[in-house]
Amino acid sequence: MHIPRVPGPRSLAGQLFAMQAVLIAVVVAGYALFTYVSDRHQAEEAATRQATAVARSVADSPSVRAAIHTSKPSARLQPYALQVTRGTEVDFITIMTPDGIRWTHPDYHQIGKRYLGHIDAAQHGHTYSETYKGTLGASVRTVTPVEENGRVIGLVSAGIKVEAISQRVQEQVTALLGVAAGALVLGALGTYVINARLRRHTHGMNAAELSRMHDYHEAALHAVREGLMMLDGQYRVALINDGGRELLGVGPEEETVGRSVAELGLPAPLTGALLSSEPRMDEVHLTADRVLVVNTSPVSGGERRGTVVTLRDVTELQSLMGELDSERGFTQALRSQAHEAANRLHTVVSLIELGRAAEAVDFATAELELAQALTDQVVAAVGEPVLAALLLGKTAQANERGVELVVSDESRLDDGLLPESLSARDLVTILGNLIDNAVDAAQGSVGARVTVTAYAEDAELVMRVTDTGAGVDPAHAELVFQRGFSTKPAGPGGRGLGLALVRQAVTRLEGTLTVAEAPEGGAVFEVRLPLRTTQPVSGGEAR
Repeated sequence: MHIPRVPGPRSLAGQLFAMQAVLIAVVVAGYALFTYVSDRHQAEEAATRQATAVARSVADSPSVRAAIHTSKPSARLQPYALQVTRGTEVDFITIMTPDGIRWTHPDYHQIGKRYLGHIDAAQHGHTYSETYKGTLGASVRTVTPVEENGRVIGLVSAGIKVEAISQRVQEQVTALLGVAAGALVLGALGTYVINARLRRHTHGMNAAELSRMHDYHEAALHAVREGLMMLDGQYRVALINDGGRELLGVGPEEETVGRSVAELGLPAPLTGALLSSEPRMDEVHLTADRVLVVNTSPVSGGERRGTVVTLRDVTELQSLMGELDSERGFTQALRSQAHEAANRLHTVVSLIELGRAAEAVDFATAELELAQALTDQVVAAVGEPVLAALLLGKTAQANERGVELVVSDESRLDDGLLPESLSARDLVTILGNLIDNAVDAAQGSVGARVTVTAYAEDAELVMRVTDTGAGVDPAHAELVFQRGFSTKPAGPGGRGLGLALVRQAVTRLEGTLTVAEAPEGGAVFEVRLPLRTTQPVSGGEAR
């Protein structure tokens, strides 16, 4: 038994073709009908304007006024009226007395008879138009006065027969129907071509299948935790998911989509990367409070169609890497100190073996006093435990690199002075990176030294780091804080991120960061942070 196959839903392209073909036919037919109905009215208005212009032109003619004052006006006005009639495409021009007695008429037998129509308004100096049936049949006519020194000395009427107007409408409607038929054919052909292309792009899928794919697309897009953004060929945001808006700190999707990347208020280096025509691979960029890894890939199909941008948040990872670097530095410093301690211990043992116990005691006591003095100096100046521990660790690291790190005498920062708004991680990020940068700059210089100053003044925390390095070129005073800028060769992990992280944290805490030339050469970096009792609105935990 043969079971007839139930046809599936027509493809979206086929549905659109049928709908567009019907729509074009309805529009063309409706427009033709509307034009046919309204064309007569428009033609009558055009005829009225034409008759008015001709009547006023004749009434304003000096030769007409001169002929009116002659003993036989018709002798001069009749030839003139016929000539103007032929040249202006009106059907008649009638020049008459103020009482309506004709001086001119296309039919010579009507001269001297009374004008058929309303002339009251013209007799009082006004122009009047109407449709009226006269000696030549129904016509659209205008009557206007001939005035001289404020006095009406004659009247002029110009008109176009309704029959002529109907003929013009018929010609226009015929032409319109021809154009409408051509538009219908071209529209159907264009619709077919467009829908053939649409079928290729939609792979013959119907509306239900496309809707289901869109639902899957939306679900997958917003479920992805990483940031995803798509830019069109003009670098405008075409699509952005929730993760992308959160990582970039931009507004709602409806406010972001359609805007240029340059209008999103992103940091200049990140904006430059997004506007670049070249692909970017695993580039690290900073926003107000995040460290992002950015990848861009152009979308092309014979021409540049846009860019796909992926964003990964590595703020926590970057923080852990910084802490790992610090721990690695501490480990190296401890290893070196253990080596030095072993040398000193061997020296003490050797002095004892040589029978010089007193000298051994003096040597060991001097070493202990030196270490304790350093600890006492740091703790006395900076009572805040996190900063004190950081300074002690950085002192050991600096010594291993041949740089002396000292805490200035003006430093004074008691424990408990700092509010909760200044987290320990923020302070370690700011001061730790400034010291590392200063040690890099001072290493290898004569009398290599880094001086750290920290104190509270006028509700501000002031931290100042001075080095004896080569200093900062004034032309680079702003560039040094950008991610990727460095005057030293890049290491395995890259360079140029430390000072950028410092500025990110200072900006988030609404402080200031400046760099200047130190009095004795080198550079001095100064940070001023407000001592608030509440957390900044825009800030979060430093990364």
